[in-house]
Amino acid sequence: MTRPRLILGSGSPRRLELLAQLGLAPDAVRPPDVDETPARGELPRVYCERVTAAKLAAVEALDDDVVLCADTTVAVGRRILGKPADANEAAAFLRLISGRRHKVVTALGVRRGTRSWRQTSVTSVKVKRLSDAEIAGYLSTGDWQGKAGAYAIQGPAGAFVSWIEGSYTGVMGLPVHETSCLLQAAGLEVWR
Repeated sequence: MTRPRLILGSGSPRRLELLAQLGLAPDAVRPPDVDETPARGELPRVYCERVTAAKLAAVEALDDDVVLCADTTVAVGRRILGKPADANEAAAFLRLISGRRHKVVTALGVRRGTRSWRQTSVTSVKVKRLSDAEIAGYLSTGDWQGKAGAYAIQGPAGAFVSWIEGSYTGVMGLPVHETSCLLQAAGLEVWR
């Protein structure tokens, strides 16, 4: 029996790296073009799950292919912090999470034929109180660009994280435990 093809519905290099931790390399990478604008009043978890479902539906694949999609957002209370448009917005996001806890939500979706499997990882993260110099120094690295909440835990901003409860890889954008479980549920063996 041949292994089904794995289609990654994401252009994220971090998701490729995290799949590699599971010994997997996608047969194709097809980032879907979906509107990621939050609906008015939409809660962060609901938003992430909706966007992931839209991505999963948008990826073209054969019936026996296994499609994997995910969406990650940073949430402060009910507020969704997406990818900052510029350095000013990134600074505002960093000031907002400075000295407090926030949630990182990653919704996963796997599809094979007409069946789909979904799971959501929610991780609590505490960032130390940041000085203006630390924020300016971090912004100068450019690491905030294209990152939900204006930071990546695996980059220089990892020095700001004082506490985490949940999935470190979920904060990176693809919780490997949940991903492994969903892929195996869809019939794609991990570690073979």
